[in-house]
Amino acid sequence: MARVADDSGAASVVALGLVGAIVALAALLAPVLGVFVATQRVANAADAAALAAADATSGVVPGVPCDLAADVAARNGATLTACEIDGPVAAVTVQSTPFGFAVSARARAGPPGWEG
Repeated sequence: MARVADDSGAASVVALGLVGAIVALAALLAPVLGVFVATQRVANAADAAALAAADATSGVVPGVPCDLAADVAARNGATLTACEIDGPVAAVTVQSTPFGFAVSARARAGPPGWEG
């Protein structure tokens, strides 16, 4: 059996393997990184919903506090799952399901130090 001393084309095979590995890694990491971004979006939705409910509770804006919170959460791509009003304080919990992962966040808005 004769051995061929020509290595031409070997770098192409190595480069193709590296490109394949990088593409596979990116395909696996994209959903995970997307969930991290979605976590921040859900936290922002919770903050906005709590602020809307607290504004309605204080009378700054007209409306039912928890209804406004649900509307604001929906506009931010989340679903309101809990809404509690304690005096001038509003506490809300919102949830979203990006990439099949349930992500939830809780926020509170109202005067600082209010213990109710």
